[in-house]
Amino acid sequence: MKHLFIPAKIKSEINPSKIQEISKKLPKNIAIAYSIQYKNLAEQIKSLLLKNHKVTSFIQVLGCSKPKFPKQTQTILLISDGKFHALSLASNLKIPVHLFNNSKLEKISESQIKDFGKRQKSSYVNFLNSKKAGILISIKSGQQNLKNALEIKGKLKDKEIYFFLSNNIDEKEFENFPEIQSWINTACPRLDMDSNKIINIDKLNLCNRENTF
Repeated sequence: MKHLFIPAKIKSEINPSKIQEISKKLPKNIAIAYSIQYKNLAEQIKSLLLKNHKVTSFIQVLGCSKPKFPKQTQTILLISDGKFHALSLASNLKIPVHLFNNSKLEKISESQIKDFGKRQKSSYVNFLNSKKAGILISIKSGQQNLKNALEIKGKLKDKEIYFFLSNNIDEKEFENFPEIQSWINTACPRLDMDSNKIINIDKLNLCNRENTF
């Protein structure tokens, strides 16, 4: 089946004076990231910020992407709504992240990053204590990791492992499988932000598990 992706654009206008105001709060070297619906606004903001800043990268972010930025990047200016991407970027990249939404600039705080880290540790402890685990596998393009899912099953010899294959993964459906104590995510890496029962597959590589890894 063929898929046609048509990006939607948010209806909003940029206030140049507002951009000048936030420019004073940003360092010299910045990367600009944006959700696809904000691309046109991001391009306008970039042209205005280039007067006083060096833009090290201009990139679209997706829920399943893990973008990389040049070493000289001092902060990431994310043009989007909500804190979904912002918190994930700040936590994974260890680079300050400023979220620009509805003409407001907000820096993701250390406390927000620490709280997210605590949730990830909680997911890890839950995984270690679990006896039955489900491996989440997506069939979406760009999120397919069936090979890794099969490999990880062979390494988890101390757990009963079940595969869950789906196009759209809905955490609400987990309630239909109460016997599953931990969910190993091989799909969108942002799913771990929604539940402390979900642990991303890449986090398992950090586990010191005898006879397993």
